[in-house]
Amino acid sequence: MSLARNRLLDMTEHNLAHRRLALVTLVVADYDEAIAFYTNVLGFKLVTDEALDGDGDSADKRWVVVSPSGSQHGCDLLLARAAGSDQRECIGAQTGGRVGFFLHTEDFRGDYERMQRLGVSFLETPRDEPYGTVVVFQDLYGNRWDLLQPK
Repeated sequence: MSLARNRLLDMTEHNLAHRRLALVTLVVADYDEAIAFYTNVLGFKLVTDEALDGDGDSADKRWVVVSPSGSQHGCDLLLARAAGSDQRECIGAQTGGRVGFFLHTEDFRGDYERMQRLGVSFLETPRDEPYGTVVVFQDLYGNRWDLLQPK
């Protein structure tokens, strides 16, 4: 039996605590411009914005969390300002040009029209897929998102 299979069996034999994916880090150029985009344009709520201790590249570091409006048990975004050239190079390309984030909505048409009015860059026209109505857009740094109303 393979090692991976043994580990899988081991995990299923134990009662695992309820877990969920709580945060995904999004590397940003500037905390305040990212907060403004996600709250004012995408309609997220600012959950946390706290100063952290740090020095050097981590001076003025903050713990900034935003959450889609209406989200109670979903995954929130940790907006992390890039520290160093390696992280700065990843801004806007964290998923290598693929859609990396999926914003579900119950009002596709309303959200799409609102986001258009606010200047969001859409890369296509909305389309119907077997899984729902979807359109790809970019955030202020160029990261690709799906706005999606599941069926």
